Amino acid sequence: MLDACAELVDEVGYEGLTTTLLAERAEVAIGSVYQFFPDKRAIVQALTLRTMEAYLQRLNERFAGDDLTNWWDGVDAAIDEYITMHRTVPGFRTLHFGDVVDLYLLDENRDNNGVIADQLARVLVDRFGIADVPQLRFTLEIAVEAADALIRLAFHRKPTGDDRVLAEAKALVREYLHRQVGILANAG
Repeated sequence: MLDACAELVDEVGYEGLTTTLLAERAEVAIGSVYQFFPDKRAIVQALTLRTMEAYLQRLNERFAGDDLTNWWDGVDAAIDEYITMHRTVPGFRTLHFGDVVDLYLLDENRDNNGVIADQLARVLVDRFGIADVPQLRFTLEIAVEAADALIRLAFHRKPTGDDRVLAEAKALVREYLHRQVGILANAG
């Protein structure tokens, strides 16, 4: 059902998605949909959580390699995976991490990009020894918001992503983080 949901969201958007349409695409009875999900928001939330787990899994695989020697390599990898998911994961370009549905879809106490920033902070602290201080999360929230906005712009301009905008997004985020996280790395 989640795969069918991802396909449909790409085709008709979140607003056009219905449980009836989902049941038809998934080739299940409407009662089966309601057995697992009370409404379309719950279905999209499950899809978003699955996508978040996939994103973190992809990052963990990239970070497990020896080719990331500095924290900024990790930041580049995080941005690259986000762009790759826009291009390859059904439903992701429309839903991202659920903010189309609800800014608090991943966690009722933190907005979706804040959750992403927390995950990135954990990776930077664990893998690269960046100081685990509140300023790190604030800095990453700013970076995630900026990257998200620019990546959305790139995919709005071209379905495969405008490479010029994507390059500028990476440069902007990397420069900002180099200044901010560099200070934290030297303090930690």
